[in-house]
Amino acid sequence: MSTRQLHRSRTDRRLAGVCGGLAEYFDMDPLLVRILFFVFVLCGTAGFWAYLLLWLLVPEE
Repeated sequence: MSTRQLHRSRTDRRLAGVCGGLAEYFDMDPLLVRILFFVFVLCGTAGFWAYLLLWLLVPEE
């Protein structure tokens, strides 16, 4: 049984690989994750801070 680990993607990245890594972890389309983050950022600054924290805390692949 393989265990999944959250990491920032090196191959599917636009800025830091956070959305690509989340998409791989949750088995989702990376574009959908990017759109969700964009909407989250538009709703307030929480999306920005969440992305920044994930960028700093989640290790690179």
